[in-house]
Amino acid sequence: MKDYSEHNKYIKAKKKVEDIKGFYIHLTVYLIVNILIMIPIFKYSDWDEISIWSFSTAIFWGIGLLFHAYGVFGKNIIFSKDWEERKVKELMEKDKYKYWE
Repeated sequence: MKDYSEHNKYIKAKKKVEDIKGFYIHLTVYLIVNILIMIPIFKYSDWDEISIWSFSTAIFWGIGLLFHAYGVFGKNIIFSKDWEERKVKELMEKDKYKYWE
């Protein structure tokens, strides 16, 4: 009898990695395209001509990128449970050596 739970965990982990990779590709394309759009705006426009609409691509695409990030990482984008556990262990290690100094 095969262990299907391990196979399912592998499939789930692989999908998560693909989702994260997709997000970082999306982020990279967002940055490159918006830099290429902004360079001529700042280089060739008068400051009086620049309006909020000059940044509309970055703003609206950025909103979409935030939704993509939320879909991939969930609500704990920065401070995930894994991060909390690592930080607790790190602080405990520091305290352990603190008493021996």
